[in-house]
Amino acid sequence: MSEWLVLAIAMVLVCALVLAATWIRHRRVADEDTSETPDVIEYMTMMVGVVYAIVLGLAIAGVWEARGAAEDSVRREAQSLYEVTQRADVYPAPVRDRIRDEVNAYVSHTVSVDWPRLTSGEGASAEGGRLLGKLRSDVTHQSPATELQAQAYQPLLDHIAAADDARHSRTQSAESTLPVVVWFGLLVGGVVTVGLIFTLQIRRSGRELLLAGLFSALIVFLLFMVWSFDAPYGRDGIDSAGPFQDLFPATAMAAAR
Repeated sequence: MSEWLVLAIAMVLVCALVLAATWIRHRRVADEDTSETPDVIEYMTMMVGVVYAIVLGLAIAGVWEARGAAEDSVRREAQSLYEVTQRADVYPAPVRDRIRDEVNAYVSHTVSVDWPRLTSGEGASAEGGRLLGKLRSDVTHQSPATELQAQAYQPLLDHIAAADDARHSRTQSAESTLPVVVWFGLLVGGVVTVGLIFTLQIRRSGRELLLAGLFSALIVFLLFMVWSFDAPYGRDGIDSAGPFQDLFPATAMAAAR
C-alpha cells in the first residue's frame, strides 16, 4: 500500500470520525446553549493549539534536518567513490580495472542489498564494509611507479577514507530520528487538539463542519509528513540512492534488477 493511499485513508477516517462525533453530540444535547463560550475555554484552547503547533513544528524541522544530513552523506559517499574511479586512470590497465571493479562491486552491493535493508529499518550489512576495506587495502599496497601515480596515490586514499566516513554516517542515520516518547506526545497532542473542537460548542452548520473537517485533515497531514520524513532514506524503494544511480548508472541499474 502506497504512502499516499495511507494518508488519504487516514484523512478520510479522521474527518468522518470528527463529523460523526459532532452529529451524535448535537443529537444527544439538542437543547445546548451554543450562543456563548466561556472565555477560559477559548483561552485554554488557544494555548493548547499554540503549544502543539510549536512541538509539531520542531518535530518537522528535526526530521527534515536529519533527512538532509542523510542525503548529504549519500552524496559524499558516491562522489568520493566516483573520484576514485577517475583518479585510478593513471595506473596501468590491470590495476585500474581492478580498482574500478572493486568500486562497482561495492556500489552494486550498496544499491541491491544495503538500500532495501536501510528502507526497511534493518541497517546496512557488514559486507559493504568488507568490500570497502578490500578496496582500501589494494590501493594502499599499490606502490606508485611514476611521478603521476605518486601524485594520485594520496588523494585516492583520502577519497576512500571519505567514502568510508560517509558510509558510517549513512549507517548510523538509518534509524528513526524521533524517539518513541516524542511520537507519543505528537499523537496524544493531535487527539487533544482535535478534541478541543467540541469544547467550543460546535454546531452542525455547513461552515463549522467544513472547518472542523479541514482542521482535522491538516493535523493528519502534518503527522504524516513527520512520519514520512522520520525515515531518512524513505520507507520503500531505492529512490534515495539517487547519487549512486547518477554517478554509476550502469552498475546501479544492473543491481536494481
